[in-house]
Amino acid sequence: MSNQFDAENFLRHLTHQPGVYRMYDESGDVIYVGKAKDLRKRVSSYFREKVDRVKTQVLVKQIADMDVTVTNTEAEALILENTYIKKYRPRYNVLLRDDKSYPYIIMTDHTHPRLGFHRGARRQKGEYFGPFPNGAAVRESLRLMQKLFPIRQCEDAYYRARSRPCLQYQLKRCLAPCVNVCTDEEYDEQVQLARQFLNGKNQQVIDQLVTRMENASESLDFERAARYRDQIAMLRRAQERNSVTGAQEELDVIGFARGNGVTTVQMLFIRDNHLQGSRSYFPKVPADTSDEEVLQAFLLQFYLNQSSGRKTPAEIVLPDEIKHDPVLGEVLGEAVGRKVRLLHNVRGERKQYQQLAQKNAINALEGKLNQQSTMNRRTSALQQVLELGVPIQRMECFDISHTMGQQTVASCVVFDQNGPKKSDYRRYNITGITPGDDYAAMAKALAKRYDNAKDAGNIPDILFIDGGKGQLAQAENYFADWGKDAPMLIGVAKGESRKPGLETLIMAGSHETIPLSKDASALHLIQHIRDESHRFAITGHRQKRNKVKRTSSLEEIEGIGAKRRQKILKNLGGLQEVKNASIDQLANVPGISRALAEKIYYSFR
Repeated sequence: MSNQFDAENFLRHLTHQPGVYRMYDESGDVIYVGKAKDLRKRVSSYFREKVDRVKTQVLVKQIADMDVTVTNTEAEALILENTYIKKYRPRYNVLLRDDKSYPYIIMTDHTHPRLGFHRGARRQKGEYFGPFPNGAAVRESLRLMQKLFPIRQCEDAYYRARSRPCLQYQLKRCLAPCVNVCTDEEYDEQVQLARQFLNGKNQQVIDQLVTRMENASESLDFERAARYRDQIAMLRRAQERNSVTGAQEELDVIGFARGNGVTTVQMLFIRDNHLQGSRSYFPKVPADTSDEEVLQAFLLQFYLNQSSGRKTPAEIVLPDEIKHDPVLGEVLGEAVGRKVRLLHNVRGERKQYQQLAQKNAINALEGKLNQQSTMNRRTSALQQVLELGVPIQRMECFDISHTMGQQTVASCVVFDQNGPKKSDYRRYNITGITPGDDYAAMAKALAKRYDNAKDAGNIPDILFIDGGKGQLAQAENYFADWGKDAPMLIGVAKGESRKPGLETLIMAGSHETIPLSKDASALHLIQHIRDESHRFAITGHRQKRNKVKRTSSLEEIEGIGAKRRQKILKNLGGLQEVKNASIDQLANVPGISRALAEKIYYSFR
C-alpha cells in the first residue's frame, strides 16, 4: 500500500453509489481510471492484503491520491470512464489508438433503412450514432432498438432474398418491408422515431406516440392504438437518464453544498458534448456569509484568474436554489471579452447536469466532513469544551420521527473518533404510546437501546438527545440509578428561528446551557451528529409510512384530477406501468411536478 495515500481513511467514507474513480501519482498525473457499480466495493478491492495480479500491486504502490465522480447509473459511469481515458491517457489503462476503434450504430441510406453495428472507417452511406464504449454496448442497444422500433437489422443480401416474412416479423420486431407487408409510410414513421430516439429526444418520441395512439383510438382502430400503447410502455421502461453525454458543446455546471462549517463548490466541465471532468473546491468562508455571497465570490475568483489560463464558457449553470445578481454575468462577459449567460432555472439536459453537479457536491461535502483529521480536531474541541480528562471514544444521539403521531420511529446513530459508525446505527419502532407523545417515545427508545447494554459493554461516553428539557428529562430518569456507568447527557435544542448555529446545548442535572460560537468546531461536530440522527430517523419513518400506503390507487391521490390521470396513463401506457415507474419517469410526464411525482411514487409503495 502506498505510504503517501491513506487508503483506509479514504475507503471508510467512500460512497456505495456508481461512479468513476481516478488514481494519481506523486506528480499529480492520472495513472488509472476505472468505473464501478459500487465505488466503495470496487476501490477497496485494490487495497486487500493479498492482491494476485502483479500489475495491480505495482499500480497501488504508485497511488498518491484518488478522487471520484458520482454518476446516476452504471451505464453513465461506463461512458464517463471512456471519456476520461481518452482525455488523460493513463499509462495503466488499455488505450485505443483512435476514434476509428470505437463502435457505432449505423442507420443505412436505403429505401428501407437498416440498423446495424459499425466499426472502422465510415465509407458506407448513412447516419452514424455513437461512439459507444465497446461492442457489447452497441449490441445491447441494437437488441433494445429491435424491441422498441420494428426496423430491419438483417443484412442486405438476406433482405433481398426474402419471399415471405421471417421470424422477426412473427415476434413483432420487424414490419417486414422486404415483402411489402407494411407500407413505406408506416416504415418511415418508425425510422423517424428511431432516429429521434438515438439522438436522445426520448420525450419527443413518446409525445408523438401518445398523439398517434389518441388518433387511432378516436378512429376506432383499437389494435393500432394498443400497439402504440405497448410501444410507449416499452420506451418508458427502457428510458435511462444519461447525465454524462448530451448535445451541449460547451458548458460549466456548478453544484453547491454547505453544512457544519464546511462549504463545497462542485464544478462539472462539459466540452464537445461530453462531461470532460469534475472538481471539488472547499473555499474558506467567514461566519454569517450567505450562500449568494459565497457563490458570487467563487465565480469571480474562479473565472477572473487569468494566470490559470482557464477558458470561460458561453453558459454557466448555477445551483437552482441560490439566487444570483444579474449583473454578474455582464461583469464576467466584459472581463473575458465574450457574452456569458448565467442560468439556474433550467430544463432538459442542463437540468440533468445541474442535478448531477449537486449530487457530487453533497457527496464531496460528506467526504470532507468525515475525514479523520477533521473529526479528530472536532472531537478534541468538544473534549475541551466539556472539560473531559479522557479522550472521547463513542458518542450516540437519539431522535424521534412521526407524522401526526403515526408510524413513530426512533433513531440511534453512533460516532467515534473516525466519524459515523454506521454498522452500529439502530432504528426502533415505537408502539403502545399516545400518538404524538415524543416524551413517551424517547423513554421507550432508551429502554430498547440500553436495557441490556451494560452486558454488551458499548455504553457511549456522551449521549446527545435531539430536543429540549422534556426529552432530556426522559434520559435523566432512565439513567438515574446507573451511577458512574451512566453516559454524559446533553440535550440539543433548536433556537427560536431553528437555524443552524443557534442550537442550545443543555447539560443534564443542572440544565445549564453551553455557550458556543457559530464557527466553533465542537458545535459543528454536534450539528453533524444531530443532523445524521435526524436523517436516519426520517428515512426509517418514511419507509414505515410508505408500507401503509401500498394499497393506494391513482384515483385516490390528492392533487390528481381526471385530466392528470388521463395524461399519466397515456404517457406511461397503463396503470401497471404507473405503479412500476420511477420518480424520474413520473416527473417526465408533462404537467407533473417532481413533488407530485414523489407523492404518486410513494402512494404505491
